[in-house]
Amino acid sequence: MDQIIVQVLNGLDKGSAYALIALGLTLIFGTLGVVNFAHGALFMLGSFCAVTFSRLLSFSHEVIDETRTDFLGNPLKVQVPYIQDWLGPDLAASIIQWSVPLSILFAIPVMITIGLIIERGLIKHFYKRPHADQILVTFGLAIVLQEIIKYFFGANPIQTPAPPAFNGSLDFGIWLGFDPVTIMYPYWRMIYFFFSVVIIAGVFAFLQFTTFGMVVRAGMADRETVGLLGIDIDKRFTFMFGLAAAVAGIAGVMYAPIVAPNYHMGMDFLVLSFVVVVVGGMGSLPGAVAAGFLLGILESFASMPMIVQSFPGINQIIIYLVAIIILLTRPRGLMGRKGVMEE
Repeated sequence: MDQIIVQVLNGLDKGSAYALIALGLTLIFGTLGVVNFAHGALFMLGSFCAVTFSRLLSFSHEVIDETRTDFLGNPLKVQVPYIQDWLGPDLAASIIQWSVPLSILFAIPVMITIGLIIERGLIKHFYKRPHADQILVTFGLAIVLQEIIKYFFGANPIQTPAPPAFNGSLDFGIWLGFDPVTIMYPYWRMIYFFFSVVIIAGVFAFLQFTTFGMVVRAGMADRETVGLLGIDIDKRFTFMFGLAAAVAGIAGVMYAPIVAPNYHMGMDFLVLSFVVVVVGGMGSLPGAVAAGFLLGILESFASMPMIVQSFPGINQIIIYLVAIIILLTRPRGLMGRKGVMEE
């Protein structure tokens, strides 16, 4: 039972990332009708926003520390972050330690700007083009973005630690009546799951309870009729592209302590997340989220040693097998609209 619970927790952790990326993919497809294969790159850019913010906080200058000497008795030269001069050593140290969650404030405007530039500069020219053209151009954009990151940050993963307060693991088993230290789970992975739930709930609440969101949902259902009412639905859809980029970006920010940011991590998540979107149903936001968590849990169980020993490699293909089965029996996906991908 304890192994089952651990696998469920692992699945929710993976599913959180899948669901957040798939949510952004579905927002773009549902509003603009664009299959955006660059969305995984936006997740990767979010991770590197955390790296960049951490480096900005660490900019330093050299000072002489009279209280410390080298082996010859000369005062040592030490590097002091500029932020320490401005805010004092204690506050500066705390901010540097909490750089990952604080970098969300840096990532949101950056990712919205990048999203708007991509949509206005490239995507808008492919609205009425076939999906194959959209896939090719956005996949090419993803390659360009990852090569830019590789040029500036290098090819090696960059460790981006979580705040020290969240190092270590939570004794999750005690809450369920197990003996102490039976089920231990990393604090930051738990935080990432709850963070993803908050973001997903926030996006759904925005679409459901705000006037802007209601207009967007109406435009997703019948774009022409909304346009005839005198509403500039294109501007609202452009904003939704920026919002989807921001969701992918902050998902990447918070994932940085779990998997060290590297230039190809966007591609690693993109293919799986696109499969999640297809399984959930193209254009269905609830379907994307539900499929993300369900497939994350399924992949986690398929990674159990006893399963892998019995069916070698099953953990690598289980999501694709499920996708094939679902699409053969229900081409529009679990919660997709009738007629989508059923022609």
